[in-house]
Amino acid sequence: MLYQRLATSAVLISIVVALIYLDHRFPTGGLWLLPLLLFFSVGTAIDVTRLWRSANYPVRPLPTKIGVAIVVLIASVPMLWPLSGELYPADCPVGRLGWISVGAIVALGLAIGNEMFRYRPGETGAAGCVMTASFTILYIGVPMAFLVAIRCLGSPHWGLAALISLVAATKAADAGAYFTGRAIGRHKLIPRLSPGKTIEGALGGVAASIGVSFAMFHWLIPALTGTPIDYPIWGPIAFGLVCSNCGMFGDLAESLMKRDSGAKDSGNLLPGLGGVWDVTDSLIATALPGFLCFAIGVAGAPV
Repeated sequence: MLYQRLATSAVLISIVVALIYLDHRFPTGGLWLLPLLLFFSVGTAIDVTRLWRSANYPVRPLPTKIGVAIVVLIASVPMLWPLSGELYPADCPVGRLGWISVGAIVALGLAIGNEMFRYRPGETGAAGCVMTASFTILYIGVPMAFLVAIRCLGSPHWGLAALISLVAATKAADAGAYFTGRAIGRHKLIPRLSPGKTIEGALGGVAASIGVSFAMFHWLIPALTGTPIDYPIWGPIAFGLVCSNCGMFGDLAESLMKRDSGAKDSGNLLPGLGGVWDVTDSLIATALPGFLCFAIGVAGAPV
């Protein structure tokens, strides 16, 4: 299992690094990374809708997955402006974050419209299908759209550096918790939700996230942007705490839904790692808090 986990992680990291290089070398506002974001968003929706079906919840998988993709795609509208050689208009009433709301409302409308089209007098279950679709769209589509918002922050290189920092600090917490827990984990964290997680592992994840945050702020971000960044001395600590604790919350949220549905795994698309959901669970929970860290300057700003 460990070999498969490392092998799959190596493949994913290689693809991510290649797309990051293209995005840095040939800036297009983040469009190079959009296929990757769609893969993880729709892949997570596949895992979640499969979970609903296995637990006999009413769900329409296809409209739900399309709805998640719609939120991400509409949130990416500001990325199209660099293709025309123009900047996104600062006076646009929708702004940048407003496209996330537009996408969510369109996706929810699709879910409701699909039930209107399929409804036959005397049948039941339409409301349940709308509710599972709405939750899935809100749970997956909106947070993943905030990764688009992070990529669109500031200059192209600054937005890319911010996105990399968020992902690195979050996944460092995952890895730190896993390896620390395996090495010295003794005291269970929340055994009723996740029997394998330990307090020692959680602390190891926090330490790893803070350490990676310091490295991102001190070395990687200046290297990618070509300029030093201004951040409070406690900024990396706060950012690491946010990414590690919110990421842990996201991991436990997935465990809650799996336990309640009687499922052991979310999927098997990624050997060793499980389903796509097992990769994105922590990022789903850190996307909005991470965005706020950059928006209010906790995670630094270009000098």
